[in-house]
Amino acid sequence: MKPAPFTHCVFDAYGTLFDVHSAVGRYRESLGEKADPVSVLWRSKQLEYTWLRSLMRQHVDFWQITTDALDYAFSTQEIENPELQGQLLQAYHRLDCYPEVPETLQFLKDRGYGTAILSNGSPEMLSSGVRNSRLGDLLDAVLSVEDVGVFKPDPRVYQLAVERLQTEPGKILFFSSNAWDVCGSAAFGFQTIWINRFSQKPERLPGRHLFEIQRLDGIFDQLE
Repeated sequence: MKPAPFTHCVFDAYGTLFDVHSAVGRYRESLGEKADPVSVLWRSKQLEYTWLRSLMRQHVDFWQITTDALDYAFSTQEIENPELQGQLLQAYHRLDCYPEVPETLQFLKDRGYGTAILSNGSPEMLSSGVRNSRLGDLLDAVLSVEDVGVFKPDPRVYQLAVERLQTEPGKILFFSSNAWDVCGSAAFGFQTIWINRFSQKPERLPGRHLFEIQRLDGIFDQLE
């Protein structure tokens, strides 16, 4: 299903624009056989803590969430290496963007669409990520949940994009690799596209995406 007319393309950051596993990838040799288990658990706990803290109404920023999740992953894997832990955290400020990201953003801007990030990330984390990947000139806005003090998929996060971009929910085309984020944003009223990078199954949750693609540049054929 092709999207209805829209004015803005809004992107999740982590897992959609930025490769969340690239931090561990830089220290794979140091972690050895524990590299993949650490990376997977770090990410899963990171997400879990955002949901639980939102339910508990005990908000901290995403940097603290990321720090706590890595600490849990190291503890679970019985790794005691504070120096390596610090290096991994700093690497999270310099995550690699997926290779098709700059071209996709340029494609959309060339066609007159507004472009923005809407992310759980703290402003400092997002600023570092955008700067490291040299995406600043390709984005019109970078929006953090810190402005509302709660994490996705709370509707207040999606409303933030509507207000800041001065548009309507249905005029936003939202891209995320996180199926739960796709469901949350679609239930709110965005037109959504699922970037299903790892061939996952759909969530059993309210909110339906228009279609799924494996890479962001899969949108080219849909908009031509």
